[in-house]
Amino acid sequence: MGCSAKAKQGGYAVISVILNGETRQVREGSVADLVASLGLDVKKVAVERNRAIVPRSTLADVALAEGDALEIVHFVGGGC
Repeated sequence: MGCSAKAKQGGYAVISVILNGETRQVREGSVADLVASLGLDVKKVAVERNRAIVPRSTLADVALAEGDALEIVHFVGGGC
């Protein structure tokens, strides 16, 4: 029987992705799930997955895959 890249952790499948340049183990799910797990508001982020911008309207529909390279930028308001 072969080995799977997915691991089980707390009953959830865990995959390896590259997030903002660092390899991370994350729960399998959607890009929106990942953003939420980071404590970020999906309305205030821009996401690039494998060198392509992910439209905000599709974040919940795009499934994470083993080895995905993601860049997540969140916007912070402020000023004088």
